[in-house]
Amino acid sequence: MPSSIDRLLFVRKVPIFQELRYDFLMRLASIMEDLSFPAKHTIFTQGEVGRSLYILVSGTVRVHIGDRDLAVLKAGTCFGEMAVFDTEPRSASVTTLESCDCLMLTQQQLYEAIEETPGIAVNIIRLLSRRTRELNQKINVLQSPEPSPSLPAASAALLRDGRR
Repeated sequence: MPSSIDRLLFVRKVPIFQELRYDFLMRLASIMEDLSFPAKHTIFTQGEVGRSLYILVSGTVRVHIGDRDLAVLKAGTCFGEMAVFDTEPRSASVTTLESCDCLMLTQQQLYEAIEETPGIAVNIIRLLSRRTRELNQKINVLQSPEPSPSLPAASAALLRDGRR
């Protein structure tokens, strides 16, 4: 895993921690736990209770429900944040596609960080909103039938909307 300085420089680039004070980031980076996972390892499974979020330092992970992929995440992104906030079971599974190094922040550590620097919560809300929009777009694409080349666009739209 990276040295303390490398870790700080890395955490500073993670979107949920951008724009936060240097001294705060230094303390936060120092309390995160280093974790390494081999390729094809399930970090957590849908339905498990989650009390931590992960920041991907290196490697690639697959976010999925069963065999359906929701996202592929690369270094610099975080995952597992939903269960940390609502204390509901994990909504999806995360499996490594290659060996990965992560930093882990527990629910308690995150809550203490938010008390000191509420900007983290705003950044996580932005992340959740962006991911929700991306999933909504995927669902819309999957649900809309391809218009027939012989149908005019207006007719195809009417059929797609369920009107005749």
